[in-house]
Amino acid sequence: MTGKVCFVVQGFGSKTDFTDGRVLDLDASYDIIKQAVEKAGLRCLRADEIVHSGTIDIPMYEQLLRADLVIADLSTYNVNAAFELGVRYALRPHATIVVAESKFKSPFDVNHIAIRRYQHLGPDLGAKEAQRFQKELTAAIKAILTEAKTDSPVYALLPGLKPPVAEAPAPPAAGAPPPARKLASTRSARDWLDRAQRAMAAEDWGSAMRAWAELRRFNPSDSHATQQLAQATFRSRRPSEAKATAAARDLLAPLSPAGTNDPETLSLWAAIHQRQWERSHQPADLAEALAAHERAFVLREDHYNAAQLAPLLLARAAAHLRASRADEALADRAQAHRAWREARELAVPIAGRAEATPSARYWACVSLWEAAIGLGDVAAERRWARRVRSGSVSASALATREARSERLRGLAAELNLKLPSASTA
Repeated sequence: MTGKVCFVVQGFGSKTDFTDGRVLDLDASYDIIKQAVEKAGLRCLRADEIVHSGTIDIPMYEQLLRADLVIADLSTYNVNAAFELGVRYALRPHATIVVAESKFKSPFDVNHIAIRRYQHLGPDLGAKEAQRFQKELTAAIKAILTEAKTDSPVYALLPGLKPPVAEAPAPPAAGAPPPARKLASTRSARDWLDRAQRAMAAEDWGSAMRAWAELRRFNPSDSHATQQLAQATFRSRRPSEAKATAAARDLLAPLSPAGTNDPETLSLWAAIHQRQWERSHQPADLAEALAAHERAFVLREDHYNAAQLAPLLLARAAAHLRASRADEALADRAQAHRAWREARELAVPIAGRAEATPSARYWACVSLWEAAIGLGDVAAERRWARRVRSGSVSASALATREARSERLRGLAAELNLKLPSASTA
């Protein structure tokens, strides 16, 4: 491996593409990019791997100027990545590569720039696609470093422009005291991300909260870290369920849940208000949870939000019934059954897809189990219940699912007893 460095401009962790609601695992993309870079003989570095004190701005700009190669990933329409790509184009005439996920739609100002595409098959790249993209990118890196061809539109359109020269820092004046040493952080953002993800997988919510909080210090505007901190706080139920729920709500509030197009924020916001409604039975909380899941489903068209929406519609139907509003109760029950049918249609292919992740298959089975309960399909209920119970989940998670299914079964039975029968096929 040479002493040359490739700096990768890219978000880290899971990020939402707001144009279609898909969540992409950019760490999976980065792993392939890093393999390609190292096969080409360069050292690969992303901003979250830099150990530094303070903000990332200074080392980031240094890399944009000095790195022998920059690869900018514009997937999910990352504004920060687009800005940093522009800075690189202004600083260096060549050795910049732009990549993006296959569904990225090029804005006018970049539609004349060569963008190398890769495809996410679900949240991450499949093995065959990863191999193809890695091979293509390695070849491109070798060619670009050999040719030293101008690829910056700035220098191409302004041929007389001269790139800046990085100057060494001036020596201190005679007799001046030595500059104070800054204490460097002992961990990079990538270190904290790894710790946070391990803690989430182990359901160690306290450790997860600490790690996500540290990660937010590197980039306070990172919505993914904020979402995950809110989720860990919500699920910790500490120091009490009510306080944990309120703290999670306060963490999410700056992400503007009322107007956001981020399905992750909306799903969390719905879960928070659903728990508040289950504790206090305030109609405003039920309405907030319903609205959030409805918007998330419109954005993502996924089985999860459809399956989460349906029980809330049944709960509102029960409230209508208690207030002698039978017509509204019938309408909500019908809408709940429609949501479950949509969840079933969307979940069945995932539950049987061999290339889907175990987590994706598990949650598809959960949605199918709950849909079968809501629609009164006893045979399907038993079948999907067995799949859920055989999944690799913790005892506490399984207990939560069992309790939820019992509440759902009771609510559906109550409404079926008091309202005219309806077709649920």
